[in-house]
Amino acid sequence: MSVCILGNGLTSLALAKSLVNKGVSVDIVYDKKKDKINYNRTIGISKTNLEFFNKEILNINKLSWNIDKIEIYSENLNNEKILNFQNTGQKLFSVIRNYELVYYLTKKLKKERLCKFKNNLSNKSVLNQGYDLIINCEFSNFITKKYFSKRISKDYNNYAYTTIINHSKTSNTKAIQIFTSRGPLAFLPISKFQTSVVYSVKGNQRIDFKSLIRFYNKFYDISSIDNFSRFKIQMSNLRNYYHSNILAFGDLLHKIHPLAGQGFNMTLRDIKIFSEIIQKKLHLGLPLDLSVNHEFEKKSKHINYIFSNGIDFIYEFFNFERKTKSKIISKTAKFLGKNFNLNKKFIEIADNGFLL
Repeated sequence: MSVCILGNGLTSLALAKSLVNKGVSVDIVYDKKKDKINYNRTIGISKTNLEFFNKEILNINKLSWNIDKIEIYSENLNNEKILNFQNTGQKLFSVIRNYELVYYLTKKLKKERLCKFKNNLSNKSVLNQGYDLIINCEFSNFITKKYFSKRISKDYNNYAYTTIINHSKTSNTKAIQIFTSRGPLAFLPISKFQTSVVYSVKGNQRIDFKSLIRFYNKFYDISSIDNFSRFKIQMSNLRNYYHSNILAFGDLLHKIHPLAGQGFNMTLRDIKIFSEIIQKKLHLGLPLDLSVNHEFEKKSKHINYIFSNGIDFIYEFFNFERKTKSKIISKTAKFLGKNFNLNKKFIEIADNGFLL
């Protein structure tokens, strides 16, 4: 049994390692053209997803920085704290540098007998190689344009700015998000001396990102700020997850607003569902064919759609306050956050997604 994965990004590599660990032969087919490495991009991985990653894919504890508390502030209430999440004695999630995880997975996969990296095959020729399954993780290629162009999309007219701030030593296990007049600004620790910053801003007009960081920062003694990256924010959900034995995966399936840091967590939950389907097929001696894709869509599509719209609701919830300059929403969130059971439920959803 052989599987082809299109793309050599983080999703492709994590999925490939999961399959190789089960004894499935995997070819990773990618474009020769190298993308510029983004050294300031980070990802948040929930506690449950990190445990899954460590057990079923690869142990990455040495790359992760654990967060045990989240504080949320509102500029509309004079930067008053409105929500506070913590799980006493336990981490809530972990933050990892994207490029470090990509490098580590690539290094491990290149040592695997069952995994081959190929950059000499075109997308069209892949279709004629006799693979049992083809998993497409690329947002723009021949197969995507031909089979996976229909999606439900929403343009936020937002741009996300990301960078790393360097600061004096601190315990740094608390993530902070501020709902500012321009959009949500997040401080995500990655070490005792460094913190990732993500700012989602309304409109296409460029901003003085570094000055705004210093303006809103009340938490760190900053020594320097690295160069920043900028990318457009959209929400999208693919209408059809597969065509015959070709399955779409990762960002191609779903994109969400980064305010809750749940993008890669959605993908990891998809990998878990897909992995369980593959394991069941292998255990029963059944072939890896289009039935895998059908079962995956049936189990994951509705959950992904609900979760995507849940994140969208959170964004619009606070965006309405930003536009109307009303304080009632922040005050309501602050009131609800004091309810222990509701607070606990929010933590569970962020950790596990919607369990339907």
